[in-house]
Amino acid sequence: MSATETLVATGNQGHSHGPGSPVPLQARSERTTSYDVADFPVPNGREEEWRFTPVKALKALFADEAGTEIPKIEATAPEGVVVETISADAVKALTPQDRIAAIAWKYAGDVQAVRIPVEAELIEPVHVNVTGLGGRGFGHLVIEAGRHSRATVIIDHTGAGEYGACVEIVVGDGAELRVVSIQQGDTESIHIAQHDAVLGRDAKLNHVAVTLGGKVVRLSTNVRYAGPGGDANLLGVLFAESGQHHENRLFVDHEAVNCKSNVLYKGALAGEAARSVWIGDVLIRAAAEGTNTFELNRNLVLTEGARADSVPNLEIETGEIEGAGHASATGRFDDEQLFYLQARGIPEDAARRLVVSGFFNDIIGRIGVPEVTDHLHEVIEQKLARTAALTEATKA
Repeated sequence: MSATETLVATGNQGHSHGPGSPVPLQARSERTTSYDVADFPVPNGREEEWRFTPVKALKALFADEAGTEIPKIEATAPEGVVVETISADAVKALTPQDRIAAIAWKYAGDVQAVRIPVEAELIEPVHVNVTGLGGRGFGHLVIEAGRHSRATVIIDHTGAGEYGACVEIVVGDGAELRVVSIQQGDTESIHIAQHDAVLGRDAKLNHVAVTLGGKVVRLSTNVRYAGPGGDANLLGVLFAESGQHHENRLFVDHEAVNCKSNVLYKGALAGEAARSVWIGDVLIRAAAEGTNTFELNRNLVLTEGARADSVPNLEIETGEIEGAGHASATGRFDDEQLFYLQARGIPEDAARRLVVSGFFNDIIGRIGVPEVTDHLHEVIEQKLARTAALTEATKA
């Protein structure tokens, strides 16, 4: 029996989501992918890939029908970058892995493509602004980094409504691409997206997911390697407040030799029913000798009533690797750190902000885009101020 088969067999034993028969647990690589919406039944919430998600809130996005609006998508880019409209099947670096992604592929219409020329070295980032106008809409974005290019692409999601999207990322041989996806819709917005990245020989991808707003946000990020020597760094930051559900699902498929992946996601939660979910799946296939991979998720629960779920999964089909590991931790506010700061004359509210800022700083420092990190610091400060007010009101 292979290592993968062992993990799956173990997972099936006693695995249940409530009354009735247990739900079979598939290896991550065995789950359905298809461009046909009919291949994905409407989820009921008992499926392994949907059991953490508030599926009732996604009813409109599960409907196999066109959206009620076309989200506003505007791209600005440095000279030399090609921004154009292409057909949905022009690249096909992504195959939908769930019903909403398949619906987005079917109904998004025109596909916005951002193409970085071969050997280009961009000093300024490419900006793609996606604005929801209050209805139900779908989007499809393609980002291609030409061979030996260097570039940063920032995707900023704002506005209202329900949004389903597909994002295809192709990193050419020897290229280095940073993609920063910021989710900051209004308090009632819903954002469900699938990001798929393909790395060429010796290519490097830095993918950063920053979730700052939205009632329900579920981002599925998948990486695979088209040649040896690829290096993927997947970073994530989220801050969920009362009634918000922020979910990140990752799948790194190591299928080529001598490739690397490093995953680091951090979340903070404050307020009643604030919820975060992180699922990290890594598959090292039999042919992927020389793989080096590690994934880490940490969550900081700031108030009562908030909850974080964290599930790292590792499937290994070969022992000829450099290293593989994962770790996950969820904890409450560190009172010892708070006491230490207060003992040195720092007021309690300022001390709390310092502790949370320190929690995020190591990952924020790796984002590498000052305009993003400055904005992130500002939003975290605003959220911490609301958390402090909530804490004081609870005490009263």
